Amino acid sequence: MTDVPWPRPTTPVELDRLLREKLNLQLTHTPIMEGNTAPFAYLCHAFFEPPARAFRRGRAGPPRDCVVWANRGGGKTYLGAIATLLDMLFKPGISIRILGGSLEQSRRMHHYLAEFFAREDLARLVRGRTTRDRVHLTNGSTCEILAQSETSIRGTRVQKLRCDEVELFDPDLWEAAQLVTRSRTCDGVFVRGCIECFSTMHRPYGLMYRLVKQAAEGSRALFRWGVLDVLDRCTDEHVCRGPEEEACPLWDDCGGRAKARDASGSPSGHLLVSDAIDQKSRVDPMTWKSEMLCLRPSRTDTVLPEFDRAKHVISALPAGIEAGRQIAGMDFGYRSPTVVVWGTLTPDGVLTITDELVRTEMLLGEAIAKLTDLSRPVLEWIGVDPAGRGRQEQTGVSNIEVMRKAGLRVRWRTCGLAESLTLMRWRLAPGNARERPKLFIHERCTRLIESLECYHYPRDKPESLVPVKDGHDHAVDALRYLILNLDRPWAARQARYA
Repeated sequence: MTDVPWPRPTTPVELDRLLREKLNLQLTHTPIMEGNTAPFAYLCHAFFEPPARAFRRGRAGPPRDCVVWANRGGGKTYLGAIATLLDMLFKPGISIRILGGSLEQSRRMHHYLAEFFAREDLARLVRGRTTRDRVHLTNGSTCEILAQSETSIRGTRVQKLRCDEVELFDPDLWEAAQLVTRSRTCDGVFVRGCIECFSTMHRPYGLMYRLVKQAAEGSRALFRWGVLDVLDRCTDEHVCRGPEEEACPLWDDCGGRAKARDASGSPSGHLLVSDAIDQKSRVDPMTWKSEMLCLRPSRTDTVLPEFDRAKHVISALPAGIEAGRQIAGMDFGYRSPTVVVWGTLTPDGVLTITDELVRTEMLLGEAIAKLTDLSRPVLEWIGVDPAGRGRQEQTGVSNIEVMRKAGLRVRWRTCGLAESLTLMRWRLAPGNARERPKLFIHERCTRLIESLECYHYPRDKPESLVPVKDGHDHAVDALRYLILNLDRPWAARQARYA
């Protein structure tokens, strides 16, 4: 510690003073958006270590692994470099690795770190020279970039692993990274091994979504901020007006809260208000909400962007729904899941999906038992995959015939995928904007809701109209078979009853 030119901060106030006076950095302490956190809160979490005794006595303690979910240009990578700088200076002997979604991303954080150590007052602390992939200090602290390979990752034992743009990680690479950390006492400071993740959430139900969900369950700390939370001071040049007048382009999102924060004396962020206004003017509302406000994942490649949780998911079934027509849809499976969705069609033409069944390695007989369960309303019919007409090699009997013999009325229709998806889109968003949706889903149908949000076209083939079969297609197919047999006009000679 004698080589470090500054005293070690012991409180958030001292840390803030060090950042401002020694590094000329001012970080926001107060978020603008309700429910968000400020960048300074992440830095405090990363720097201040909990007492060692809490962990040595077998207590779980607060989670040290953390997730930073922030907007593009929100300073995630730069903050990761600052946290690494502070760790290396004030926790001698610490070992840190940087792993990015790409080598370029890893080197971006390392580049910021190298710039700090190029300063006159810090350069003398560097042992040897700083390379493109490594910084080694005279106090024994090291930081290196990890190669994008399982071999490199699996041979690593470090106190902290900082993963930048985790949304772009290969799943196998991410799994290999989970076992590389090891706790250690660094000059009297007990550093608990941890993994920090930084990213914007690009993909519905991608890796970042799962990490945020884990944070909500308590296994990781979550720090989230959006473009408004890192805005620079909002000057008189930008006049806040009510929504009925000529409003500032950020008014719908900000509502004047940026000026209120400035008036309170809280430090502002790094992004100019004029830059944020320009950025908003260049993108569509969905991209702005996902990439910049961090409200939800981007759904650019989704097959059914019309589906909206706020609009189509209900928490309680409407009164009198029991009197509606009881129907169902089914996608056959065994290694892939068998999926059944139960629905009720009311006289006004509204379809409500009331329940679901999703199970792998499920025999057809078990599914039939669920469909004929006396505790459920009797089904008028069930729409199924037309492939169910094919005879099984061992039994010589088709799935549809087995269901018919069990007393179920089965409908199936051959139809192009595009046409059946069009029918689903119409129920989600009827042509008349004032007309309410014709499809609602009860919140207990979690797999169906997830699948409708995640069902997507291949991202690397923008010309393709064939959705990716990555597991999210099964629940959507079960609903698709139901809607296809319900809504597509068909003649008696084309119908298939059992």
